[in-house]
Amino acid sequence: MAVIAVWKCDRDNSMFTNKKDAEEHDKMLELAENITALIESNIDGIDEKHSEAIGILLSKHRENLAKACKGKPEALLDSPLEEAKASDNSVVTSITAA
Repeated sequence: MAVIAVWKCDRDNSMFTNKKDAEEHDKMLELAENITALIESNIDGIDEKHSEAIGILLSKHRENLAKACKGKPEALLDSPLEEAKASDNSVVTSITAA
């Protein structure tokens, strides 16, 4: 029987096959949580579900957002779907015992 090491993110229970990806995902979720709090504290009447979705979207694309803020607004249009797919591929969606 093989033993497979996995890392579990406390925030959303996602599981990863390596520590680096798990830590990166946890940092992304922490940023999303803080962005969500910022949105909810500054925009009255916004639905919690929508503010969380916005927070996650912005945190997943933080590199492109930073480039846009530094004077390259077209960076926000640079293949956002491919970037999201690549980051999602590292998540272990289920673990089955043999």
